[in-house]
Amino acid sequence: MKKIQLLSLIAAMSVLYSCNEEDKSKNPLGETDVIPVKISAVSALGLPQKINATGLVSTENEAKYSFKIGGVINRVLVEEGQFFKKGQLLATLNSTEISAGLEQASLNVDKTQRDYTRAVNLYKDSVFTLEQLQNTKTALDIAQKAKEAIAFNERYSKIYAASDGFVTQKIANEGEVIGAGTPVFIINETNGNDNYLLKVGVTDREWSAVSPGQAAKVTLDGYAGKEIDAFVFRKSQAADRALGSFQVELKLKLKDIKPAVGMFGKAEISTNSDENVNVIPYSSLVEADGDKAFVFAPEGTGKVRKIPVTISKIDNQQVYLREGLADVKEIVVSNSAYLNEKSTIKIIR
Repeated sequence: MKKIQLLSLIAAMSVLYSCNEEDKSKNPLGETDVIPVKISAVSALGLPQKINATGLVSTENEAKYSFKIGGVINRVLVEEGQFFKKGQLLATLNSTEISAGLEQASLNVDKTQRDYTRAVNLYKDSVFTLEQLQNTKTALDIAQKAKEAIAFNERYSKIYAASDGFVTQKIANEGEVIGAGTPVFIINETNGNDNYLLKVGVTDREWSAVSPGQAAKVTLDGYAGKEIDAFVFRKSQAADRALGSFQVELKLKLKDIKPAVGMFGKAEISTNSDENVNVIPYSSLVEADGDKAFVFAPEGTGKVRKIPVTISKIDNQQVYLREGLADVKEIVVSNSAYLNEKSTIKIIR
């Protein structure tokens, strides 16, 4: 008997629970809940288009300094990170072999000069032919040109700074045997602190929207919170093969700052074009995830429709939409979190 009563009680509770599930959207009087909402008009705006990019600090010109001829490095006069002035001696080769070659060329010039003088006198006495005279003159000219070539190489057995700058990387050291044209230093040229650039990568579409002279704002990780004025200095005409992006160089207007090459920076470039966007209140968004979200728009009498949107930009109070709400004039801006597509609403003006 007790078992039958227990089963009856369980059955009664199940019926009550199922009835409660069916009527949970209704109030105690059996009526559907009406959610009061406020609505707002969707406004359109031409938003100045800005391009956000990141990159590394560099300078306007980079160079690899090397010796024109090979040899043994005798002296290296600068270290990595050290600044230098235009015309400053940076490195030299051991001059023993070079000096010997130059002396040998000088002796050869002296000999051919004597041969030519003797040939002129013999030609006057009709002992030498014109051809013999011309051959000795040619030998003298060859010897002189050979000496000039060796003297030229001797001048380039020393590395002098072609401009003001600093050593980014020192590749070779004293005592090493180095080949002709092999870099000894990698340097960055500077003129005070006016030659610093931020090199950023942009997409194809962004590259076409960028033009030299456009203004930009830059922040560097090494100088957090300090905004630096900049402008587009130049842009590449070919994509980077490794990254697939296009390079744009921003010249930094530095005052009392002297950043390190390779420092990470963020840039916001202002373009000359506007982006047409819809503007809605921040409170109207639901289920936002990255640049995707949803809004509710009133539809018919007391109903709503859930619409997907794509976000372009968000500020403290407004949301700028890149896509969505093309034919929508009003959206719900309050109690959106309590709505679904089956909700009944009451618009409060």
